[in-house]
Amino acid sequence: MAFFRWHNFVALTLLAFLPVSLSADDSGRAILRSSGGVLVNKSAAPQSLAVFPGDLIETQANSPARIEYPGSSVDIGPESVIQLESGEINLDHGSVIVTSFQQFRVRAGCVLATPATADKTIYTVTDTNSRVGVAAQEKDVNLDSGSHLKRAGRPESFEQVVVHQGEEKSREEHCGGGDIHTPQVGAGGGILNSPWVVGTAGVAIVGGTICLLLCLNDDPVSPSKPN
Repeated sequence: MAFFRWHNFVALTLLAFLPVSLSADDSGRAILRSSGGVLVNKSAAPQSLAVFPGDLIETQANSPARIEYPGSSVDIGPESVIQLESGEINLDHGSVIVTSFQQFRVRAGCVLATPATADKTIYTVTDTNSRVGVAAQEKDVNLDSGSHLKRAGRPESFEQVVVHQGEEKSREEHCGGGDIHTPQVGAGGGILNSPWVVGTAGVAIVGGTICLLLCLNDDPVSPSKPN
């Protein structure tokens, strides 16, 4: 009886842990939707595709696309190049329209656009000819810029202005921080490192363990009773 209770305890513990593990693996997931003419990591993308931080997305002429996050969406204009990052996108050139309830950011070179509040915010960011423009359609957007703006901190030349609803402001790109590099296959971005694969493997491992614990009996395995 004690052994059976121990089996149940382990199984329930694994079941309680499983949703947390999968949600952690799933935290960076987004869905790319398009009608064609979109490249992901230099390969043609289907009309619906799961994408993750580090992925490079390029839209061709007359081929807009949309990225759907939990709580946010990013509409990508034609002839745009972006790279996904955690909680933000890196706009190399082109245009995006962000609708966010979670202060989703857009970085373009040395310029960082961030919704001023966690309320629903809609704003546009364009990057053409090394000039970044930010237009706030709904709610205000903070516009940070600096000659050496880095993710880890703010430089002495850091500048922040507020783009109020209905306004548009622009800044020059003063450094090469907006350069985007194509992810290398096998360098941390391979299929075995995909959160989808990790999550699926986790389900299989946990399910097999639970079955082993609950279904185990005292009968030895034999050719006549292989199960």
